[in-house]
Amino acid sequence: MSADAAGTDPLVIRDLKFLGPMATVDGWRPTTTLPEIAFAGRSNVGKSSLLNSLVRRKAFARVSRTPGRTREINFFEVNGRFVLVDLPGYGYAQVSKSRRAEWRPLIEGYLRGSERLRGVVQLLDVRRDPSPDDLQMLDFLGELGAPTIIAITKVDKLGSRAAAERIQAMTESLGLDADQVIPFSAQTGQGRDDLAAAIAQLMEPAPEAP
Repeated sequence: MSADAAGTDPLVIRDLKFLGPMATVDGWRPTTTLPEIAFAGRSNVGKSSLLNSLVRRKAFARVSRTPGRTREINFFEVNGRFVLVDLPGYGYAQVSKSRRAEWRPLIEGYLRGSERLRGVVQLLDVRRDPSPDDLQMLDFLGELGAPTIIAITKVDKLGSRAAAERIQAMTESLGLDADQVIPFSAQTGQGRDDLAAAIAQLMEPAPEAP
């Protein structure tokens, strides 16, 4: 996917509002009717940094030095146009088994129960093979039929050739469509506009059946 060749920002953030957290499957959630875009990934994959880069706010999503700290689903209204849904990071080994057991039904319950979900951005670290948790999430999203964008993070940590080879290998091993994969670096900004454009595309009305 490519951003506008003219270099215009496909997602200018004019207004960003925290709506609140969802702590349990049957707990509070926003009553807004806006479309929702969810962000998922294992702990320490760089999700907070990606979100900060996406919305161009340095402290929008707190970058914690302790992965696995986010325990709730957080909802943010963007430009009065859509809701950005930050799902808890999963798979951090030092979080208790009971806590990890709570997160799975929370995440899956939200994804299954949201009638306004337009798509999911799934994050994978370019330096690491997808974990069993990653594979389980991808299988779940496939079962759900949710449109999914794969953001491969931290590409600045490898040389350009090594990163390209890793991205190709990951794309092929997971059976992904190359068009749904976006290399991303919060440090350099690579992929930010491509991801913003992909999100904007997810929110386009579905074409009417002939």
